Amino acid sequence: MQVVIDADTRLVVATARPAPGNRADAQVWRSSGLARHCEGVTVLGDGAYINTGLVVPHRKRPGRPLLAGEEAGNTEHRRVRARVEHAIGRLKNYKILRDCRQHGDGLHHAVQAVAHMHNLALTA
Repeated sequence: MQVVIDADTRLVVATARPAPGNRADAQVWRSSGLARHCEGVTVLGDGAYINTGLVVPHRKRPGRPLLAGEEAGNTEHRRVRARVEHAIGRLKNYKILRDCRQHGDGLHHAVQAVAHMHNLALTA
């Protein structure tokens, strides 16, 4: 499940169709079309999204620790990403996603419906 969440409001901005099989997150991001929904804004991703244009945490290089600025950047990155992970966790609290056995478009429609309910609950 790939979703774009506004870190300030915690609202779901966009959802991607699930990719068949076992695919890398970066590959799914490139083919999902989610990047179009994010043009002109900064998008954070975890370490799996290297070379996708998303802001990812700095990585240690062999035999060399992170610089102080890189460590501070990673700390801020973790703080913002925690908001997103908590929002995704709230989406998965809905039973239809927690115990989801849907395939293809069924899963995508379930994610969209739950995202809409999640947004309504936050704005009410």
